[in-house]
Amino acid sequence: MSRMIWKWILVSAMVLAPAATFAQVSCTRNGLQYATNLYLKAQTKGDTSGLPLAKGLAYIENMQEVDIQKGLIQKPLKFDFHRTLIDPVTCQTFTEAIDADQTDPYVLGVRLRVNYDKIAEIELIITHKGDWLFNADNYLKYSKAEKWGEIPASQRDTRATLVAAANAYLDAFLEKRTSMVPWGYPCERTEGGARTGKGLPTDTCAVGVPAGVNIVNRRFIVDPTIGAVQAFCRFSVNGVPDSHLFRVQHGKLRYVHTLTHLPPGFKLSRPPQGPPPNAGGNGGAGQN
Repeated sequence: MSRMIWKWILVSAMVLAPAATFAQVSCTRNGLQYATNLYLKAQTKGDTSGLPLAKGLAYIENMQEVDIQKGLIQKPLKFDFHRTLIDPVTCQTFTEAIDADQTDPYVLGVRLRVNYDKIAEIELIITHKGDWLFNADNYLKYSKAEKWGEIPASQRDTRATLVAAANAYLDAFLEKRTSMVPWGYPCERTEGGARTGKGLPTDTCAVGVPAGVNIVNRRFIVDPTIGAVQAFCRFSVNGVPDSHLFRVQHGKLRYVHTLTHLPPGFKLSRPPQGPPPNAGGNGGAGQN
């Protein structure tokens, strides 16, 4: 009898093991991280067959819905570095992903939205040669060197604080009212490939803020665990798609990353923010 029992236990374990060990896409932190890992694997291969896509999937590139079969996701990319925000409250993730290939570089801002156990939306802000201050080598160098580690629970800013910091920064562009922005020191800004700051305690992101630019259509992804908030938005003057990513510590800005896509043939009459191509002391920006 004991032999029969052990055989039944062994068979049951073999049958149930896959279900017990297989990670699931879901609106939990682990489930959203798993969805992100699946996307990164798919983009590396240029093959979406392994993605659990919802039947009504929306696939969006630079704020235009396109056929996923014709999208960049079908192109294999080798990521040199990536960083992910996880937002279980809205069931979304944002990943900054950098492919610094010398012949065909990309820096992406990728949003995923999960619905139950399926990926319902994939949205990419795609920056490439010709986009605003694009330099994947610089972006990789600066982003990889920054510290975006997990913040102790007792020291985390609230979701509302993170969104308020992002909004205050974006609001400053319209009338150049910077007094409401929670500037931190030091603070470094990476804009396409240009960098403000010289690695000093006095470094600030409060340089080169323009006026007369209304930043609209803001959508936020928030991760208090790492003190990060990301905004998809547009510059209303021209409708240029943009991503702003912020690291906030103790309510103050620490890092700002921007990715701005310029449609083919489009030229900005002025920069989205302010640093000229040779801003900062950590190297200039130019075309990669």
